[in-house]
Amino acid sequence: MRGAVWVAVAASVGNLLQGWDNATIAGAVLYIKREFNLDSEPALEGLIVAMSLIGATLVTTCSGAIADWLGRRPMLIISSVFYFVSGIVMLWSPNVYVLLLARFLDGLGVGLAVTLVPLYISETAPPEIRGTLNTLPQFTGSGGMFISYCMVFGMSLMESPSWRLMLGVLSVPSLVYFVLMIFFLPESPRWLVSKGRMHEAKKVLQKLCGREDVSGEMALLVEGLAVGGEASLEEYIIGLPNDQMDDQDISNEKDQIKLYGTEQGLSWVARPISGQSAVGLVSRHGSMASQNVPLIDPLVTLFGSVHEKLPEGGSMRSMLFPHFGSMFSIGGNQPRNEEWDVESVAREGEEYQSDAGGGDSDDNLQSPLISRQATSLDRDLVPPAHGSAFSMRHGSLVQGAGEAAGSTGIGGGWQLAWKWSDKEGPDGKKEGEFKRIYLHPEAVPGTRRGSMFSIHGGEGPMNGEFIQAAALVSQPALYPKELLEQHPIGPSWKDLFEPGVKHALVVGVGIQILQQFSGINGVLYYTPQILEQAGVGVLLLNLGISSASASLLISALTTLLMLPSIAVAMRLMDIAGRRSLLLGTIPILIASLIILVLSSIISMGSIVHAVISTISVVLYFCFFVMGFGPIPNILCAEIFPTRVRGLCIAICALAFWIGDIIVTYSLPVMLKSVGLAGVFGMYAVVCLISWGFVFMKVPETKGMPLEVITEFFSVGAKQAAATRNN
Repeated sequence: MRGAVWVAVAASVGNLLQGWDNATIAGAVLYIKREFNLDSEPALEGLIVAMSLIGATLVTTCSGAIADWLGRRPMLIISSVFYFVSGIVMLWSPNVYVLLLARFLDGLGVGLAVTLVPLYISETAPPEIRGTLNTLPQFTGSGGMFISYCMVFGMSLMESPSWRLMLGVLSVPSLVYFVLMIFFLPESPRWLVSKGRMHEAKKVLQKLCGREDVSGEMALLVEGLAVGGEASLEEYIIGLPNDQMDDQDISNEKDQIKLYGTEQGLSWVARPISGQSAVGLVSRHGSMASQNVPLIDPLVTLFGSVHEKLPEGGSMRSMLFPHFGSMFSIGGNQPRNEEWDVESVAREGEEYQSDAGGGDSDDNLQSPLISRQATSLDRDLVPPAHGSAFSMRHGSLVQGAGEAAGSTGIGGGWQLAWKWSDKEGPDGKKEGEFKRIYLHPEAVPGTRRGSMFSIHGGEGPMNGEFIQAAALVSQPALYPKELLEQHPIGPSWKDLFEPGVKHALVVGVGIQILQQFSGINGVLYYTPQILEQAGVGVLLLNLGISSASASLLISALTTLLMLPSIAVAMRLMDIAGRRSLLLGTIPILIASLIILVLSSIISMGSIVHAVISTISVVLYFCFFVMGFGPIPNILCAEIFPTRVRGLCIAICALAFWIGDIIVTYSLPVMLKSVGLAGVFGMYAVVCLISWGFVFMKVPETKGMPLEVITEFFSVGAKQAAATRNN
């Protein structure tokens, strides 16, 4: 876990440079205007500031597809190069046109960092702290702004401040960023797996996890390659197989199936709960149709039911899965369970061949992905015509019997398993196939003396430990030849039309647009005026500080207010959750904006007006950076499948930048037409709409592996479509 934290910190330096640049140009433009006599050319002045925004918008249009093609790390390296080159060119800038070119190059670096850093952190962070680590870019961005404002303020106190030096200093931290990207930052393991580079992915995971055995994580990442597909929600009673069961064919037991884990020799016996429909997962906590709230998205109810059912104690972790832990466990290596069947050990040399029929290389998708314990069930089953990707021997992606085993969980209380299902082939012969299962324990733990009969009317006893678990069952991505034929390597535009991806795009694009229209730019624009009315400007002028320097110091103080609030958000992101933080903080934004509207239209003393306005602005800033600031980027980095994650995040980022441009350039016009009270009133209405959008459309994703999130989006979208059709 420590490796994942340091990697996230290194990647977040890109956002520090973005904040640094935003603050620096705000101070430097005051001196650029004087040198180039831009008072009579406001359009050119605005273009100097906006060129970075234009560059960021343009690069965003292609950054996602290129990141899915070349990888996340190369694009972040290119971002650091753009930052460095732009800093050098701005330091030189002999005229305004060269400065415009430098600002455009800077925008290319900003666009790549803002788009890809959240994506990279999401793909490398453990589910339990993914929200915390993905709030780091917000923290480092605000920290960069504060440092830059302080630097520019110090330079402004010089006799002849140099705007070239102010802007050119960017090349120094960007060089540090470049070194970190080259020598410290590994490629995303999920991207490596998507390209079939299994050996490299395994080494990266070992570095991030801090342990040797990452077979479970590798299997999970491969399972995340599929987009869409048939899936169902089921519920099982799961127990450890006893000695008698190991020696018999459990397929003869009524309604009893065997589940295989990601480690060799790890298996469980399960029985589906009778009387449950395919949506039994949510049946006891609200229907998919959400009868009580007709407009709420069924997907929100589906995700919510998972978090409601999280057990508080006596769960799978302690009972059935002794090595159960997070995807990136700090606990170190666990001893492997050696109590396998003698029969299975004798059969180590036997295996099912992969569909591709290739060798056992780690560098392609033809490698065996997991091993499983051989039982009499395997002998009685007829293998598929081309075999299975499940390997009986100690494959290169799984540790041998003499090595230590890591945790078997995939993070957030989830467990990855497979089951063997019989089906009838086209020729009428009996065939078999594996089904992937994401298991999640429910808050109905069994006891050592319990039996399957004791819960929900199960038939027949299954003595020993057992647990009730929700199961998300779907087709596995463990048939390499079929996978590569159906989904060629690289981003595919047709995947954007898969129901789950379309549903996620609505959530991602919607929340990015609403964030931009929620008023942050207007409040930032108005803050120096508010604080000056509060007497801060007069106080600084009395201290001998010029008006330009006073404006920079006020901006630095404003930015400083954000840092403690972001730190609180980092703490709460994986405890309260994304959805809860949004629903809790947006009402404060609405109240703050309404107070600003009232203070603008109601006559009151200047001191009272300044105090009320200052408190409102401070509250707005603090609660914005706790919720609406970081969460849209966090969500967008979590809700898309691996194969199209870069492409989809680029679409969401493009919506962000377009909204930013519209709001920035419409603000002066709106101030003239409807006044300050009208502008803040509009922002308050947008925040109200945003709260409704979050309540009805945005699910809670805290603590869930990315692959499980995308699978739930697929299932939820299809269930929602079925509900509408009915």
